[in-house]
Amino acid sequence: MDYQLTEEQQMLVDMVRRFVRTEICPLEDNLDPDAGEIDPEDSERLKEMTKKMGLYGLGIPPEFGGPDVDVTTQTLLSFEMAQHRAGLYNPCYNVFGGAGLAQLYEATDMQKEKYLYPVLRGEKTSFFGLTEPSGGSDPGRAIQTRGVQDGDDWILNGAKIFISGADHADFGILFARTSEDKTRNGVTCFLVDTDMPGFHVRRVVHTLRSTKYATEIQIENLRVPKENILGELNKGFAIANDRLSRYRIPYAAGCIGVAMKAQEMAIDYVKIRETFGGLLASRQAIQWMIVDNEIDIRTSRHVCLEAAGRADRGDDFRTEAAMAKLLGSEAGGRVVDRVMQIHGGYGMTKDLPLERWYREMRIRRIGEGPSEVQRLVMARNLIGGSFH
Repeated sequence: MDYQLTEEQQMLVDMVRRFVRTEICPLEDNLDPDAGEIDPEDSERLKEMTKKMGLYGLGIPPEFGGPDVDVTTQTLLSFEMAQHRAGLYNPCYNVFGGAGLAQLYEATDMQKEKYLYPVLRGEKTSFFGLTEPSGGSDPGRAIQTRGVQDGDDWILNGAKIFISGADHADFGILFARTSEDKTRNGVTCFLVDTDMPGFHVRRVVHTLRSTKYATEIQIENLRVPKENILGELNKGFAIANDRLSRYRIPYAAGCIGVAMKAQEMAIDYVKIRETFGGLLASRQAIQWMIVDNEIDIRTSRHVCLEAAGRADRGDDFRTEAAMAKLLGSEAGGRVVDRVMQIHGGYGMTKDLPLERWYREMRIRRIGEGPSEVQRLVMARNLIGGSFH
């Protein structure tokens, strides 16, 4: 595979890199080190800039008003958008827009009018409700939230946990078991408004992330009309599975982007920091850490781009996406750890973004499927068949 960027890709990468360094990073100089938002006026100003760049709404298909940018180019831009303090979970503070819940592109016309188009216009926010207290790594079998048909409605009861944004969302996609089938084949996907009687955000769950937090949802006799079923009855897990596979690519790219920025910081630092009469750059131990960083970055970057390339060609990319997520999250963590070591005491301070990246990068080995599950996905694809 030729990893050489096209002229257009290089132009877009340079444009986004310049935007991050001249617009985003200076704003962070005046923010709390754990901040996750910028001033609304700055946000609107920067959104206008990204619209003029023709890059607002990355991930939104062109037929729905998004830019015509392929997955590979989006991945290249994701590397750049993550290269600032809040970049791992708040890349460019969302001023490039986003795809929202990608499953809604397959919604009915009525569902698109009520949910998809308001999201694309920035009028509504949403959540993705899959993981439950009973488990998250095997949601198809772990889902205990039940849906029982009552005339033209469905009555839902159960709980969800580690759900981002449910406390301020207007609606969400929520998965429930609607069949006696105990596997993923008995799960249905529902569109649920958060103001429906019976929908409760039970508590906020604080994690290592600086500003973002998760929620626990309680669902009690929540009545949902059958028109709110997204996709087919008892086939909802296919919607979840597609989302999980596709999102692993940009998820990995964010980890790699942070690692790239950390490596840049390390190289700059070792060229000026003196110890025992010589520069850190002259120490073999430091040189090897820099080299190990580069190996981790290049390996994970190539795998991530291979997954994106296969997605663009319409090939199966489940193995490559799982490998990209595994390598990106684990390699990114190693790189940040080494760079903190290189910076010594300064690496532990909030003066630098390293300690925030260190905390937030640790979550990436769990979020969107832990490393062990990525290995299981790859094993199943490589060996074939169904096994436990």
